[in-house]
Amino acid sequence: MKYNFDEIIDRHHTGALKIEALKNRWGREDLIPLWVADMDFKTPPFIVEMIRKRCEHEILGYTVKPDEYYKAICNWLKKRYNWNISAQWISFCPGIVPGITFAIQSLTQPGDKILIQPPVYHPFKWIIEQNNRTAVSNPLILENGQYKMNVDHFRKAVKNCKLFILCNPHNPGGRVWSKEELEIIADICYENKTIVISDEIHADLTLPSYKHTPFAKVCEKAQTNSVIFMAPSKAFNTAGLSSSYCIIENENIRQKFRRYIEGGELGEGHLFAYIPVVSAYNEQGEEWLNQVLEYIHSNVEFIDNYLQKNMPHIKAIRPQASFLIFLDCRELHLSQDKLVDFFVDKAHLALNDGSMFGKEGIGFMRLNIGCPKKTLEQAMSQLKTAYDNLHIV
Repeated sequence: MKYNFDEIIDRHHTGALKIEALKNRWGREDLIPLWVADMDFKTPPFIVEMIRKRCEHEILGYTVKPDEYYKAICNWLKKRYNWNISAQWISFCPGIVPGITFAIQSLTQPGDKILIQPPVYHPFKWIIEQNNRTAVSNPLILENGQYKMNVDHFRKAVKNCKLFILCNPHNPGGRVWSKEELEIIADICYENKTIVISDEIHADLTLPSYKHTPFAKVCEKAQTNSVIFMAPSKAFNTAGLSSSYCIIENENIRQKFRRYIEGGELGEGHLFAYIPVVSAYNEQGEEWLNQVLEYIHSNVEFIDNYLQKNMPHIKAIRPQASFLIFLDCRELHLSQDKLVDFFVDKAHLALNDGSMFGKEGIGFMRLNIGCPKKTLEQAMSQLKTAYDNLHIV
């Protein structure tokens, strides 16, 4: 089946966060929403159909995890990453951020240090601090248009940290960390007795020519010293269904985690939580995913080429995974407030303010390209008009 990602779909009056929150966040509604990380493509029809079919039975009562749920995850990870896991290692989570919070609560104590790598997905630092732990930074280095880890600094920063939260692939930078990079991190964390929490929600969106390596598959030290979080939500556009899960091989770590989630009855999903996994993790889902990745890749090409030709002072950090592009706008020589004003009030675009990912994100904006190309063409046209009026010296 050939899927149509060019279709423009009106999401107004559907409770869509990226649209309904425009007025409150930016004080205006005439913005093209290119911020919050869901896609403007239809959720795959085979997922929608399974939900529709379930609704035909008009009792929406308590539910259990079907056996197919565990089989689907095990088969998907084996086929896609050659990663052999046991169903016993899998725990349901009502979202990856809640899941990481559960890990913080179950594996650390108030006041403990937790390492992150800014600029990075902003809830990491927020949940650390909200749970009375201390965030420690190991800033990434931007070199030749891509982020890399500062390993020497990592060795020092990780000391006495109970957890390290890894973004794998990285958000907002789009890096797909190599097996060699992850092996180094695994060795350092193991020797320091620092458990690695790996957020791999963007793994399935690894773009052509790149290869994602699940952290736990890197080596034995990683395998026994990690908690891996995954979900079909980004790749199959089902973020509203809370269908995340975590994989923990180490029995001691797994027992601590499960004791916490079971103590709060947090490990059971709602009626529709398991459907995205069962319906997406098969050959039909693989075909849809391959097509959407081709489309996203073409959108990356379009944005990068357009900026180089028409707005050379705005540079795209080409993502190796996902539909998010971190834009390096430092050559515009604007303060962060004026940079946001430039995108919102001059270009009429709603992007994520780069500073939300840490002070290392100052001078940057995050662009969501998970949308029809016509939307991006209009957005780039508006941005170019604003750019031409800047009179950059």
